Amino acid sequence: MIKKTLFIFLGIILILMAFSAYNMRGQSTLEVGDKVPSFSLKDQYGKTFDLNDYIGKTPMVIYFYPKDDTPGCTKEACSFRDSYEEFTDRSIEVIGISADDVESHKNFADKYNLPFTLLSDTDNSVRKLFGVKSNMLGLIPGRVTYVINKAGEVIFIYDSQLKATKHIEEALKAIDMSKQ
Repeated sequence: MIKKTLFIFLGIILILMAFSAYNMRGQSTLEVGDKVPSFSLKDQYGKTFDLNDYIGKTPMVIYFYPKDDTPGCTKEACSFRDSYEEFTDRSIEVIGISADDVESHKNFADKYNLPFTLLSDTDNSVRKLFGVKSNMLGLIPGRVTYVINKAGEVIFIYDSQLKATKHIEEALKAIDMSKQ
């Protein structure tokens, strides 16, 4: 009986791993030094955000998170909110992206007084452009932060599913280091 259960468990793991690998086909991971890919998405107000309107004008912190109003994502968003002035003092745009729809982002931003842009990537096309992989055998969308310079080049990447609030600290350190 134990051998049969183990065999079934291993089979399920292999199927999940194959499914995860299949879902990641064609995704290239963005690396430090790469140009950020162009994209347009709707923000929490239903307005179109076009990245090309910001390239050459301002540095950005673009962070991908799994889902609005979940414990880790709320802590991360509120940490960005609480440190928002540190970013704006450096003339840096903060942009959060998840697969939640515009209405969900609006409710999330209103509930927690989030002063920055939240973008709705309902088909995960931008997540795929950046190569943000899912974690936990492909079941949970990844949590990755990119620091983009004014020229549109990636200068720092922080990838940690579990250390949601550390994304802010690491982004600010990278920004400060880039000015030295």
